[in-house]
Amino acid sequence: MLRQPPSIDAWGGGGFRVSGQWRPGSLLILDDQPRDWAAKALADLMPGDFAEVFAAGPAVEFVLLGVGLVNALPPRPVRDALRAAGLGLEFMSTEAAARTYNVLASEGRRLAAALIAV
Repeated sequence: MLRQPPSIDAWGGGGFRVSGQWRPGSLLILDDQPRDWAAKALADLMPGDFAEVFAAGPAVEFVLLGVGLVNALPPRPVRDALRAAGLGLEFMSTEAAARTYNVLASEGRRLAAALIAV
């Protein structure tokens, strides 16, 4: 059966349009399922914000993190926890991460997208 990942059609205004449906707030896409994500700001991220990703185990190669309006380094505890779990981390502005997610998901990559709403 072919996998059909959701597409991020739009972002901004405090949320995302995912496969035609508006979702307010930050977004986590894991196992091709969009989910609400409690993260509000990069500076406030903690390793616990990625608990669902850690639980997915080898189903995820890396986390694509949209950090907000401007690219910035995620907090060290987050970087260290992802590394300790054997997960790669790619981070960029939320806009760039949303576009990148669509490309990588269409290629069948095993990733989690964690996108802070802007």
